[in-house]
Amino acid sequence: MKMKKYCQITVLGVVAFATVPMENARAETLYFGIVPQQAATRLANMWLPFMQELSAQTGLDIRFATMKDIPTFEQCLAQGAYDIAYMNPYHYTVFSKKSGYRAFAHQSEKKLKGLIVVKKGSEVTSLAGLDKKKVAFPSPAAFGASVLPRTEMKAEGLKIEPVYVKSHDSVYKSVIAGYFVAGGGVLRTFNSIPQGMRDQLQVIYRTGAYTPHAFAVNGAMPEEHLATIQNAMLDIARHKPGLMKSIGMTGLVTAQDSDWNDVRKLDLSQYETKIVQLGTVKCRFD
Repeated sequence: MKMKKYCQITVLGVVAFATVPMENARAETLYFGIVPQQAATRLANMWLPFMQELSAQTGLDIRFATMKDIPTFEQCLAQGAYDIAYMNPYHYTVFSKKSGYRAFAHQSEKKLKGLIVVKKGSEVTSLAGLDKKKVAFPSPAAFGASVLPRTEMKAEGLKIEPVYVKSHDSVYKSVIAGYFVAGGGVLRTFNSIPQGMRDQLQVIYRTGAYTPHAFAVNGAMPEEHLATIQNAMLDIARHKPGLMKSIGMTGLVTAQDSDWNDVRKLDLSQYETKIVQLGTVKCRFD
């Protein structure tokens, strides 16, 4: 089965390609979409070495792709634009159903928790202090950094004004700059920002824990490609700890669709209509 080919516009206006050995030069190109929790340049620096190794091990021409912000990334998931994708847990529950993505792995030994951070020294030390305040989030459907904390704050009877600033990095920077009293993030992205930024922030709240982000393939992916990619990624996780550290993880485990039933039980259908609109983004090319 011939896989579709896709283009990708990043915040830089270009696609960042993972290089592959010459013997793989004729291999079919597969685009690996990474949810833009952070700036495109940062993501490329983190993920390109991993994808180079994945290309070398599989013999497939696997290329890094991301979008300028999470809502645009969601539109491309809705179109089934990526051959492989790293998406948040809520995205997976939506796009496994809407676009046919199939999960095959997720990060091991850790559950996903959302964080609320404030500037160090802030008078706000708990969620109660955020009532009737503007709070920064990456996007409406960023699961750990937005959906979970907003859902839990609503359950506490808090009324906040959410403001969406495109990425986790933008949340942290805007809180440090004093534009917002607080912002939402997750531990993996919080730990990946420069130490000088972390030193200016403090975590005042952690949400409940859920199955982490999914690694999933497009429904059109041939089974032999899926098996090859899954085996290679698990091998990298076992034997290349430096590459795993570069993407903010320590390991991977195999996954199945039911692993995300904990997220499905939250009944987040209120967000679904906002993220499955195709809009005007053109992610596909032949």
